[in-house]
Amino acid sequence: MDLRAILFDVNGTLIDIETDEGQDKIYYAISRFLSYQGLQLAPEAIRDRYFGIMDEQRKSSPERFPEFDAVAIWSTLLQTGGLANQDRPAEKLQPLPLFLAELHRALSHKRLELYPGVHEVLDQLGQHYALGIVTDAQSAYAVPELRTVGLGGIFACTVVSGDYRYCKPDQRLFATGLQALGVRPDQALYVGNDMYHDIYGAQQAGLRTVFWPTQYGKKTYADVAADYIIYSFAQLRDAVSFLAAR
Repeated sequence: MDLRAILFDVNGTLIDIETDEGQDKIYYAISRFLSYQGLQLAPEAIRDRYFGIMDEQRKSSPERFPEFDAVAIWSTLLQTGGLANQDRPAEKLQPLPLFLAELHRALSHKRLELYPGVHEVLDQLGQHYALGIVTDAQSAYAVPELRTVGLGGIFACTVVSGDYRYCKPDQRLFATGLQALGVRPDQALYVGNDMYHDIYGAQQAGLRTVFWPTQYGKKTYADVAADYIIYSFAQLRDAVSFLAAR
């Protein structure tokens, strides 16, 4: 195999993360912050409207695998809540949706850390292969979280589903990552923890696959089988060596 690039899923593959977007504290904090912006919304109203707009986004999408846009959710919530009518300079209003998307995510965290060995293995693989990300997430989440765990700047490309409004296993996300790295499907591996979204999706796009069955993700899907299975992230070095030699 003429291996030149390795693409990765993020959450559940590189990062061990647990979030809970239903926590009351999130919406109390956001409600208090918005009151400083001149917008009075009860925490319960913010939570209900947030998930309602997310549901509306997905239902109205023409995509087979629709993805939501967190920044757009907050933009819609602020507009329908009346913030646009407040006597505030436009330059003060414009950054609020992104800020709120980041704040909402940060407040939802219960755990955010790398799986053991990730940094060391990526440093080694990055000396020989182009590294990239193709992940189901929001850029408002993924970019700060990668930076927080020390992976900022490691990857040559970061393809995030929320920027495209469709998610894995849509082949277009994998194709976008390959194009960004300048490689063909037969020159790349994809590493993920979900047999459907990651392994099936990447195989449909023509990539070889490495399955890393963490505590998250589907462990089986139809008759799909990965090209290699690892049981610790450190074993990815063996997987890459094996597949590159084939």
